[in-house]
Amino acid sequence: MPLDPLAKRLLAMMAAASTADRKRPTPDERREALAKLMQFARADHADVTNEDHALPGPAGDIAYRLYSPAAPARDPAPGFVFFHGGGLVAGSIETHHHVAAALTQATGCRLLSVDYRLAPEHKFPAAVEDAIAATQYVLTNAARLGIDSGRIVVGGDSAGATLAAVVCQHALQNAWPQIAAQCLICPVLDFEETSPSRREFAENHLIDRATLQADLADYVTDDADAADPRISPLRAFHVAGLAPAIIHTAEYDPMRDEGNAYARKLLAAGVAVEHICHDGMIHNFHCLGALLPQAQLVLSQIGEQVRRAVGAV
Repeated sequence: MPLDPLAKRLLAMMAAASTADRKRPTPDERREALAKLMQFARADHADVTNEDHALPGPAGDIAYRLYSPAAPARDPAPGFVFFHGGGLVAGSIETHHHVAAALTQATGCRLLSVDYRLAPEHKFPAAVEDAIAATQYVLTNAARLGIDSGRIVVGGDSAGATLAAVVCQHALQNAWPQIAAQCLICPVLDFEETSPSRREFAENHLIDRATLQADLADYVTDDADAADPRISPLRAFHVAGLAPAIIHTAEYDPMRDEGNAYARKLLAAGVAVEHICHDGMIHNFHCLGALLPQAQLVLSQIGEQVRRAVGAV
């Protein structure tokens, strides 16, 4: 279907404000741009509480924010380990505060939002190591966090979904306790090949080719293999037995094809998948609730799907 009119207006405003020379953004420019964009997240979650803490990581403490619904259906509550987006270069628990709180409200989970290390200060695999450590911490300390260890979801948006997919693959390979579900929102899953959607929406669709190339260059070392499943989870050979997947993609997202392909790959391997490709939508539309009504719709859908996955409905 056509690009959503409100999304089209947003993209036109962003194009008008950008320079004609689409040079590679610096990490600081990337971070500033994402922080400005995330101001359009909705803030109607007054009944959610949060506390800031830290957990031990492979290179020092990892900050996290623990969100709790006002009245969990039962205690201990299901858990949700959440990794924010931002190309593994930008974003934080602050930029994604409203999104994390909204997911807490929608899912009824206690949600742990992880402030993993960012590139280029911390190259691959730093973010992956932090994501694995944080998930292990939640599994090991679930009772202390008020979380049911048998009902834990791992998820994220954009590059945070990359980390979530990698963590779930790591959990399978290392015989971790079963993760209840993986929740991947507008996931970035393949840097080895350029898909038709990456070519079609390479310019003026919220995140452009120059930004994606800059993020990858800042994140990986020169000798890194883009086909490494820890960089491109779509390239994993063995996916049978992975946690059930909740995958949301967007029709006008450069990363649409890789998200759709991952859903198909998991289904072919016998993994339970709930996949929705949202017509007329752009990358990370779920973060733009102040501008796009569909953002609230997708968060409600994710809430229902997660509640089913953890047996809360």
